[in-house]
Amino acid sequence: MPTADPPLTGAELVTALRGLSHRYWGTHPFHRRLHAGELSKAELRRWAANRWYYQSILPQKDAAIIANCPLPDIRRQWLPRIAYHDGSANGDGGRERWLRLCEAVGLIRDEVLSERHVLPGVRFAVDAYVTFARTRPWLEAVASSLTEMFAGHLMRQRVADMLANYPWIGQDDLAYFTNRIDAVSGEGRDTIDIVVRHCVTRAQQEAAIAALSFKCDVLWSMLDAIERGASHDPA
Repeated sequence: MPTADPPLTGAELVTALRGLSHRYWGTHPFHRRLHAGELSKAELRRWAANRWYYQSILPQKDAAIIANCPLPDIRRQWLPRIAYHDGSANGDGGRERWLRLCEAVGLIRDEVLSERHVLPGVRFAVDAYVTFARTRPWLEAVASSLTEMFAGHLMRQRVADMLANYPWIGQDDLAYFTNRIDAVSGEGRDTIDIVVRHCVTRAQQEAAIAALSFKCDVLWSMLDAIERGASHDPA
């Protein structure tokens, strides 16, 4: 019988995971245009309204991870993510900060909450991500969150580029990103530690890499849909 491949070292696993950075949505043509100041106001509204759908389900994704995880220490470690996005009260949290950005680009809060501008491709991709978290082993769902590793520096650059290129958007309107930079960097470190500690077999490690690849596909598919969705633009 063939011998199974030995497990990767922790450093090798981290290198393999970080090697997917080129698949992250920061390299997507739509994001490059956003950073270059090339999006119209209609395109910004399309982006914000559809990205809202992704932001709105993150607490459900994290709750699914907690529900599937049998380890109390991991559940305790993951729980603050739900509070971060939902906030500790109405008018607080990451969801609320994203709604403020939607208003800054010209959307009405109620129309964003109604999801009437969410494109079919975006809804399909986001729903697939939640289904993944609900149905796959908790460790794979955790690994899929490792796009956090690639996010901090991109958010910092996005703030600078949006302030420079879209003068109707102010610093306060970008509070989602400015508030999230440090948080996402810390979450990324915590998540990579969980994955390295608990992915002890080669099969688990390969599943973690595949999970992160899947998440990159989800995000890329969202931007593909947004880029092509002009016929559905908010009025």
